[in-house]
Amino acid sequence: MKNTAIYPGTFDPVTFGHIDIIKRALEIFDKLYVAVASNTNKKPIFSADERKGFIQRATRNWKGVTVETFDGLIVDYAAKKGTQVMIRGMRATSDFDYEFQMALTNRKLNKDIQTVFLIPSEQNFYLSSSLIREVARLGGKIRDFVPAYIEGQLIERLRGDH
Repeated sequence: MKNTAIYPGTFDPVTFGHIDIIKRALEIFDKLYVAVASNTNKKPIFSADERKGFIQRATRNWKGVTVETFDGLIVDYAAKKGTQVMIRGMRATSDFDYEFQMALTNRKLNKDIQTVFLIPSEQNFYLSSSLIREVARLGGKIRDFVPAYIEGQLIERLRGDH
């Protein structure tokens, strides 16, 4: 499946930056699996199923996107899906060290896996889920960073209203 790729992540929550990367990947690949990590040491605010639902809602009218959760190594998930291309978003040079290390580790685990780095548009370049969670936690407005249906749920979750 040469025209298939995987975009893995925690997506807690999915941001306009993530959505931008999904759009860009669909300009290159016919089929894109957005793989939501279930077991993560990042202690996500939203469950894997909630995060999966957020992405499904954001991409519901886009042809070629499948959103799934996964456990374990992403290279094993890629092999199961029959693809050899992994998409990673690259924001600033601060991402480079981590992303480079991860790409090389994945290649060592499965020599057939290729990592493709995509850069979001300028208006989404600085966005990260952790930054958005912090802004929301401190009472800042996040409507320019995440879809409206996520904004309310994130604020509610951070206040402990769930």
